[in-house]
Amino acid sequence: MIPSPARRSRVAGLAPSRERQRRHHPDFSKMDTQGWKALDKEQYLPETQWRKEQQWALDMGLPGADSITDKSIPTFARGELPHFAGINTFMKAPYVENVRDVGKYDAAVLGIPFDSGTTYRPGTRFGPQGVRRISALYTPYNYEMGIDLREQMTLCDAGDVFTIPANLEKSFDQITRGVSHVASSGALPVMIGGDHSIGFPCVRGIAECTSKKIGIIHFDRHIDIQEKDLDERMHTTPWFWATNLPNVSPKNLVQLGIGGWQVPRYGVAEGRRRETNVLTIEDIEKFGLEKTAEIALDLAWEGTDAVYISFDVDSIDCGFVPGTGWPEPGGFLPREALKILGLVCAPGICGFEVVEVSPPYDTSDITALFGTRVIVEALGSMVAHGTLGKHKSIIDKPVSF
Repeated sequence: MIPSPARRSRVAGLAPSRERQRRHHPDFSKMDTQGWKALDKEQYLPETQWRKEQQWALDMGLPGADSITDKSIPTFARGELPHFAGINTFMKAPYVENVRDVGKYDAAVLGIPFDSGTTYRPGTRFGPQGVRRISALYTPYNYEMGIDLREQMTLCDAGDVFTIPANLEKSFDQITRGVSHVASSGALPVMIGGDHSIGFPCVRGIAECTSKKIGIIHFDRHIDIQEKDLDERMHTTPWFWATNLPNVSPKNLVQLGIGGWQVPRYGVAEGRRRETNVLTIEDIEKFGLEKTAEIALDLAWEGTDAVYISFDVDSIDCGFVPGTGWPEPGGFLPREALKILGLVCAPGICGFEVVEVSPPYDTSDITALFGTRVIVEALGSMVAHGTLGKHKSIIDKPVSF
């Protein structure tokens, strides 16, 4: 979109000359900062879909009362605004009542309300509800990236997978079926858990749609690769089973942030046996964020055709994410994890999950808010780098039901 002359002059009028800036701050030129570049970039973003949504809201919700001077406001709340009203899908994206329509969208959100794989604090079955509710606080525009998800991609909410309380295996089969349906449609599957046991059936759902090889980048404080826990495939076991799949190798499993006093030795022994790749917080501090992302990408993509991202919110220091099933001090700072996440998503991914958001333990929705943020960060990185949709090329065995 080419800005109007009035808008160009308005933006240009904000900029003092470089000479004047340097007289006052010889080491600073605001036009060299990310902040200024983001200000400048916004003017080139289109507003087509936002205007379309406003008109849709008027058509669906009736024009507003005569006393309302802003004629874009309807009588009944529809769409993004106001943030505190409406029926909350994720980011107030369109709800796809018929899941056979998900292929019309670039990405589809699936809630997986399941916590029967939890071994201590239940509550993550309410994770999808919590994340959707607080996601209404967000807008689709990101300042630093200079992108607008509403204008540059299509997103839908497919609702929740029908999981079976207290039955892990039947729920896993339901989850795999749902994820494989979305992946086969061409939409990027984005899963909101749920405890981390869903990692296995989610990866299985994508893996069964392709003959290609898949790597995994896993953010967590816990290694989650033991064979069983309490004689079941629990939230401590997803990567044992996922890396048993014929096209998912443990040597392409990269685990970031593992450490502390809650890493079962069974999983450590299995990780050693399978030669997985583990970086602790100390490793990441030593390498730096950019180098860590580079290492993770090299290892996950070596000999593979796609990469899946699993993000456990307990990878973040528990002072920032109290609403999770197994909180652990000493993890990532939020901005560190978000930086790495954006970098590893930039080449494109074949699926994304955020797990272990537990609203009953949350404080002021901050954990659910972080869960929202990691999803939009992943989508935003792919939009910014033009890689959203790259996963479609690996779907050579689509399923149909």
